[in-house]
Amino acid sequence: MFKIGIGFFISFIVFMTYGMEQSIVTNAEYILVLIQEMLIGILLGFVVYLFFMIVQTAGSIMDMQIGFAMANVVDPHTGASSPLLGNFKYMLMLVVFLMMNGHHYLLTGLMDSYQWLPLTNDLFARIMEGGVTDFLTRTFGNTFLLALQVAAPLVVAMFLTDLGLGFLVKTAPQFNIFVIGIPLKIIIGLILLMLLLPGMAVLFEKLFAIMFDSLEHLLGIVQGPPVE
Repeated sequence: MFKIGIGFFISFIVFMTYGMEQSIVTNAEYILVLIQEMLIGILLGFVVYLFFMIVQTAGSIMDMQIGFAMANVVDPHTGASSPLLGNFKYMLMLVVFLMMNGHHYLLTGLMDSYQWLPLTNDLFARIMEGGVTDFLTRTFGNTFLLALQVAAPLVVAMFLTDLGLGFLVKTAPQFNIFVIGIPLKIIIGLILLMLLLPGMAVLFEKLFAIMFDSLEHLLGIVQGPPVE
């Protein structure tokens, strides 16, 4: 209900700002305009969703390396199971997003999208040309690469830990590697996480900057900047 209410009030504000100046199409073209506007909203939302899922993907990779893969928690946003570290970083990312007034930028972008993409935009033609598909493919690949880069420090540390444990098994076979290895990896992972935590805010700000640049690029692909 909360999401429905937020969506209704945002739609009402947008309508009162831009909708009153638009002419209403009374023929079958109205259906095409409606589908077109829905697709634009889905595209913008999907791009934002991809960047927020970077920390979830990175958290999943970290959980597998540390040993938290089985300790999933319920994500209150989606209602599905999510990785422990991924959910923690996701919540931290939301806090940073609100602290830097990212929701203001998103609302501003939503309002300005009607200047970049008026109701007479050429979305269907752009989709047929392949520009939108190419952008989404590259954005998906870039977000996955960013997720790997976010998880890279901890993954490398866990690899070196596994390497050291392997040498330990070869030199001292009497040690139970499972009894020693699992707690050791958890301790090292948590220590590294605490060391990396202060830099997360800077990392998230860079991710948000890339996200807003991607949104601007998407709007530019579909229609281009407004003519002043």
